[in-house]
Amino acid sequence: MKASVKWTDGRQFVAESGSGHSVVIDGPPDHGGRNTGPRPMEMLLMGLGACTSFDVLEILEKSRAPVSDCVAAVEAERADAVPSVFTKIHVHFTVTGTGLKDKQVKRAVELSADKYCSASIMLAQGGVEMSHSYEIVDA
Repeated sequence: MKASVKWTDGRQFVAESGSGHSVVIDGPPDHGGRNTGPRPMEMLLMGLGACTSFDVLEILEKSRAPVSDCVAAVEAERADAVPSVFTKIHVHFTVTGTGLKDKQVKRAVELSADKYCSASIMLAQGGVEMSHSYEIVDA
């Protein structure tokens, strides 16, 4: 897996994935950015949310769960001192579907957190306190 990040101006960068997709990453104006994209640490959280959501959906689809929507709300706390690493991250899933079973959703979230989500597991192994929760909305 590869990526490249090219500086464009101020604190703005264009990141390109090995699969050819690009995203603008920028900083706030008080740090020389123009606020034209997410901050680098926000990108990490978004990647985590997408990684674990990917797993949860795949697990639920394999068990033929009737999912119509899945939202992962990711909240993080950072250390006060530099480097201000993530110290705690909580991922809350809102899974929508018709007749979803609590047991299925719980299992999918747990499997993602403990076995499949590379991003989640990597952060936990790096010392970040990870937690997950979920709610089911009947469609």
